[in-house]
Amino acid sequence: MNTVKVVENGVQAKKVIEECIMQGYTKDEIYLLAHDKDRSEDLTDGLDINGIGVPEQGVLDSIANVFRTRGDELRSKLESLGLSADEAERYERDMYLGKVIVVAAK
Repeated sequence: MNTVKVVENGVQAKKVIEECIMQGYTKDEIYLLAHDKDRSEDLTDGLDINGIGVPEQGVLDSIANVFRTRGDELRSKLESLGLSADEAERYERDMYLGKVIVVAAK
C-alpha cells in the first residue's frame, strides 16, 4: 500500500511525514523526492527521511540512473516503489513544477 502526497515545501513535508508515522509507517518506509537533486538531498537529510536508492531500485536501475535525465530517474524511482508509469509521470511533472513528493510505501 502506498500513500503519496504532493507538498510545496519542507514544512508541509514534515507534517505529512509525521502523519504517515502516526498511521503506522516507519521512517524507513517514507521517501521524499524533489526535482532538484540538491533540494531533495537537503530535505531528506534535514527531515531524516530516505531517498530512494539501491535497496529500493536494485543495482541495475541505480546504475542506469547515472545515464538518465533527472525526470527519467525520478519516474524510475517512483515506479520502484510500486507506482504505475502514469502515476510516476504525473508526480514527476509536479516535481518539475517545484513541488515535493512524499511517498510512504509498505
